[in-house]
Amino acid sequence: MNLGRDTQSSIYRAGASGRLPIVPTDWHALETSAKRRMSPAAWAYIAGSSGSEQTSANNRNALDAWQIVPRVLRDVAERDLGIDLFGHHYPTPLIAAPVGVIELAHREADIGVGRATAALGIPYIFSGQASRPMEEVAQIMGDAPRWFQLYWSTSDELVASFVDRAEASGAQALVVTLDTHMLGWRPRDLDIAYLPFIRGMGIAQYTSDPVFRQLVAERSAHPRPAGPKPRITPETIRTLFAMTRNYPGGTLRSPEPRAAVETFLDIFSRSSLTWDNLAFLRERTTLPIVLKGILHPDDASLALDHGVDGIVVSNHAGRQIDGAIGSAAALPGIVERVAGRVPVLFDSGVRSGSDVFRALALGASGVLVGRPYTYGLAIAGAAGAEAVLRNIVAEFDLILGLSGHRNVAELTPDALTK
Repeated sequence: MNLGRDTQSSIYRAGASGRLPIVPTDWHALETSAKRRMSPAAWAYIAGSSGSEQTSANNRNALDAWQIVPRVLRDVAERDLGIDLFGHHYPTPLIAAPVGVIELAHREADIGVGRATAALGIPYIFSGQASRPMEEVAQIMGDAPRWFQLYWSTSDELVASFVDRAEASGAQALVVTLDTHMLGWRPRDLDIAYLPFIRGMGIAQYTSDPVFRQLVAERSAHPRPAGPKPRITPETIRTLFAMTRNYPGGTLRSPEPRAAVETFLDIFSRSSLTWDNLAFLRERTTLPIVLKGILHPDDASLALDHGVDGIVVSNHAGRQIDGAIGSAAALPGIVERVAGRVPVLFDSGVRSGSDVFRALALGASGVLVGRPYTYGLAIAGAAGAEAVLRNIVAEFDLILGLSGHRNVAELTPDALTK
């Protein structure tokens, strides 16, 4: 494979005809361009992190602390970027992380990401907070790989329904996100008093679910005592229209759109979840169960004790706890504790092929990428998301060869220095 060289060549050859890349290849230019395409509220939600955003900085510092040490005079003319996970072979080590409410970036939303990842053979983790139902995205992806992210609701019946639908949609793994049983303190959103879920955005997995719709019907038939009547303002009207637009078959006169939002807010997450609850999931699926949000080696040990199939070292890209450990700082200790018994995936702070290289050299079995492809989607829809992912893989391919390696399996901590 010479994806890096081929991608470079195609860009330079297009430049001879006056055509520039569809998305910037430089991170800061990509970020700036995406920001211009989004509304201020959308940018705050997608780009923001918790508190002072120190954890986001910690993610970068933890990755940047590792420097690549190239080796020379090795035959690297042919390189293999592929990895094997849970009985499946994937052509690159990238995995498209779940990004919620992605309609904020572009109207193509999850459909656009599905098209982008399918074109590259990159597994797409369907978000539990998607803007389009998993079945719609699976249909346009054909046989391309997909996983499903589960936020564990207070309703076990709803959890079971999500799992059943994920299996029917061809998911190859189930990713349980553990670090968002409450929303983190996010000043960018708080200062503009903006939460997209209240407008019915990002809850398409719920409104398309038969169990959830039954809960909504019951709530609509037996409404709870209303609180203070909201003041009618232009924003109130816009919110009502958004709720209606985002609820299938909803009308301005029907109670279901508002009931759906209220039901979602009530049952979205469960802070009482413990390790013992994992048995419920294991009894209901044969899919590999991957726990996302592990940052402590002792939690990695507990995950193994409870029979999980994989771990994602992640701090939710800095969106939950301000001042948390950077994911790359946590990765080596967890890899050492797991000792190859299950795959350890890496998430949070990845922007480039260099970041992918460093995470793999530190022991990750695969690398999740989220915000970069979201920015590409904002700029140019599915084509933009595909271009960003292709660029990251291309840069990784070049760095792999330039550092003297032919495949992912050859990467070890010896390729780095701190």
